[in-house]
Amino acid sequence: MPKTLFEKIWDKHVVKTIEGGPSVLYIDTQFIHEVTSPQAFKGIEKRGIEVFRPKQIVATADHNVPTLHQELPIKEELSRVQVEKLIENCKKHGVELYGLGHPYQGIVHVIGPELGVTQPGQTYVCGDSHTSTHGAFGSIAFGIGTSEVEMVMATQCLMQSKPKLMRINVEGTLGKGVVSKDIILYIIAHISASGATGYFVEFAGSAIRSLSMESRMTICNMSIEMGARGGMIAPDQTTFDYIKGRQFAPKGADWDKKLAQWKELYSDEGAKFDKEITINAADIEPMITYGTNPGMGISVAGHIPAESEIETKEQPAYRKSLDYMGLAAGSEIKGKKVDYVFIGSCTNSRIEDLRLVASFVKGKKKADNVEVWVVPGSKQVEKQAIEEGIDKVFEAAGFNLRQPGCSACLGMNEDKIPAGKYCISTSNRNFEGRQGPNARTLLASPLTAAVAAITGEVADIREFI
Repeated sequence: MPKTLFEKIWDKHVVKTIEGGPSVLYIDTQFIHEVTSPQAFKGIEKRGIEVFRPKQIVATADHNVPTLHQELPIKEELSRVQVEKLIENCKKHGVELYGLGHPYQGIVHVIGPELGVTQPGQTYVCGDSHTSTHGAFGSIAFGIGTSEVEMVMATQCLMQSKPKLMRINVEGTLGKGVVSKDIILYIIAHISASGATGYFVEFAGSAIRSLSMESRMTICNMSIEMGARGGMIAPDQTTFDYIKGRQFAPKGADWDKKLAQWKELYSDEGAKFDKEITINAADIEPMITYGTNPGMGISVAGHIPAESEIETKEQPAYRKSLDYMGLAAGSEIKGKKVDYVFIGSCTNSRIEDLRLVASFVKGKKKADNVEVWVVPGSKQVEKQAIEEGIDKVFEAAGFNLRQPGCSACLGMNEDKIPAGKYCISTSNRNFEGRQGPNARTLLASPLTAAVAAITGEVADIREFI
């Protein structure tokens, strides 16, 4: 019987299925960070048991770390306590930690792939919703709650109900200035921020296959923003080339064996999906959000919908959202002045993102009214950016290249957007207060963020390249 990619991986990891209930799913690797792990470690100790398989846990500090002067003590007390607790817990329980000062430290969903920990056909979890990023490698990866973090620490397994399956095909050639962030923002705007609730989504089609691994990660990262349990893309030669030679990738004969297995990871012809959607890549334009959920997205050349274009039941939330954002229904978004540009987060902080921005801003200067933060996703990305001279390009343009961390993606560390200010952000969420109390977030691609940094306003990248 034909199987989907998801079913092939799921079936190999089911330890036991409870009749009429969930399955016990084996987890190959758990990623942890300083925010959702302290309570889980405490729970393990309270039970009087040990972490079952510490070698299958990878830890880093990312959410609460400062992105300036990481060599100094952390100023914010809660952040400092959480990072110190992570160090203490990892040492006590024998878990490998890539903490501040380590050459592998970085955002958890950036370091997993770049170290070769993330591989096809595996199961990955983390107490972080954007764990779906790792699905770009043809794996089942999803975020879990703190009690589930503890469950995996104790048993290396998790109780999970099998989700429904959706396939989204993006076919054709992308237009000028359109990148993977625009693809996923377009899809979310097309099906809504709840359009994939209850599903695990496989992204397929010629436009998806044409993307680099880092671009694929951006798409899977934001699958959660349309309500999906996770997203995935079938591995191919692009995947294998990316993994080969990385720190924890298979070597020698083991590589050949794994590669043969990975080549079998695809959805069989005739495999059944509960829902299937096909999108024409040519219809996708550079995108930007205007509201307070990632589904409120439009082309940068478009207009904010009039209230009459919104479903009646959604209109109260729509009015509240525009009121928070200080934007008018029916108005154009292009030309809107911005105050901050944030290039970073687990969505868009990899070396390709930084290269893309640098290629556009080289020889240009940022607008006087804009503060620009560029935050690499890891120490390795930071090192590579410096080796390639990208740091000098940013410095000459007036951009502030900071140190690795989640930074202004979320209002959890020192990098907050001031109240009332507009920030074009390459991150994944634009909720009220997400980047700081009363901050106003417009999600966009690194290219759209770059052109805003130079012009000081929302602009259409296609007019500049």
